[in-house]
Amino acid sequence: MRNFVTSPAWGIDDLGVPLPDSPHACSVCLPTWNSVVGYEEGRDKVMGRLRAGYPRFFRNSWVARLTAMAAAEIGREGESVWLFATKGAANRAQRWIEKRWGGAARAVSFEGFQAIVLPAAAAPLAKDYQRFTGELISSRQAEDWLSGKVKSGSKEHLLKRRLAGIYQTKAEMISIFSSGMSAITAVMRALPGVAAGKKTLQLEFPYVDALKVQEHFGNGVVFLNECEGESFDIALQRIGSGEFAAVFTEVPSNPLLRCADIPAVAEACRKGGTPLVIDDSSAGPFNVRALAFADVVTCSLTKWLSGEGDVMGGMAVVREDSAFSGDFCPALARESAETAPLYVGDAQVMLENLKGFPARMARPNESGSKLAAYLADHPAVDQVWHPSLTNTQRYREIMAPGGGFGGLLSFTLRQPKKVAKVFDALKISKGPSFGTPFTLGCPYVMLAHYHERDWAAGCGVPDHLLRISCGQEDYPLIESIFAEALPSA
Repeated sequence: MRNFVTSPAWGIDDLGVPLPDSPHACSVCLPTWNSVVGYEEGRDKVMGRLRAGYPRFFRNSWVARLTAMAAAEIGREGESVWLFATKGAANRAQRWIEKRWGGAARAVSFEGFQAIVLPAAAAPLAKDYQRFTGELISSRQAEDWLSGKVKSGSKEHLLKRRLAGIYQTKAEMISIFSSGMSAITAVMRALPGVAAGKKTLQLEFPYVDALKVQEHFGNGVVFLNECEGESFDIALQRIGSGEFAAVFTEVPSNPLLRCADIPAVAEACRKGGTPLVIDDSSAGPFNVRALAFADVVTCSLTKWLSGEGDVMGGMAVVREDSAFSGDFCPALARESAETAPLYVGDAQVMLENLKGFPARMARPNESGSKLAAYLADHPAVDQVWHPSLTNTQRYREIMAPGGGFGGLLSFTLRQPKKVAKVFDALKISKGPSFGTPFTLGCPYVMLAHYHERDWAAGCGVPDHLLRISCGQEDYPLIESIFAEALPSA
């Protein structure tokens, strides 16, 4: 089994290699700028070599085999079949797709799973639904079924207990989901204000699908890209008036690693009777104490908490003394059970991976700060985003005791035309996701916003931005890799 800490996947021969070396890898090597473009444009020479991918965007081979079996049994010519773990998820997907397609889809049971069968022309809607919501069949669940070794029962009580210790709360305040996005979607559905017709408010540039969920599963979203000056003051006033169903933000944001003034936002939310929802995936709960301010904290367990990149999972934790805890706790527990439960096989892996947290956060925290400082002083670098450099005082206000600034950072070059050459030359593993034991880089906008690059650039997120997730390598090695790849001026 290849160790990407000591043998990174960075060259053209590594195109399509699973990251990590696992049939359940949550990332894939896209080693060159052209391979990223080819992936986004669906070119055969790239797509044909992919052996893995981020599960919400790429169908794992085990899931593909199971889906093909279902299609052969329950599908007809010209139809597309999409599998879900629960009837609740399938029913919601069916309604969402039919509303946008304008035609009917069939809901069919298949060997303990639930399937939506629809015309092939409507398949992109099903793909979008699973991408946005993260309500997927787990690759381990598919593998176990195909191998005749399906596991029963649940490990969620153990997982909640472990996470409760990390978040310093009670286990009953936590709900576990099949992915980080299914946790965010569940929170959206649980908001009383959405049922009342209110829009949500997004503060700071968010991870792409966190905004998409608010656009597609609520009543629309008001988006404040940068929480500064008069615009932010007006937003606080609107929050305090009770205008919004909820306020969503990330600490820090992804990929710009910025923070809003969280204490001020929390106070405005309290005045307006408005839930504050914070996602702490970018830095992780070792580094930030989002639960001290938020009514609900969401987190992708796939990232820093797992720390391996070989299992999907998500969580939502409700602040015990939140005015909304009586609404959120039962609603999120119901969503977890009926729509997006974490398969017991994945829960077992997550429990094993969690044993290394939080001790393993020390090295990416150190490397993130040192690499950010190195890049900020480099003559070829234009701008660096990292909490040690970006909105630092705001970040310190939410930093956990003993925490650091995190291992995630982004940067741009003074000469954007050189970015492809620099990216290709970086001898680190390259692909989507973050929080892996190996350093991982990607041209974030090209992967997350390829078809809306002008919009992203208008938000201050250019398509030549590179995002880096620092791993467990010794820092001098990481710096030497960047020194070799970056031009001298």
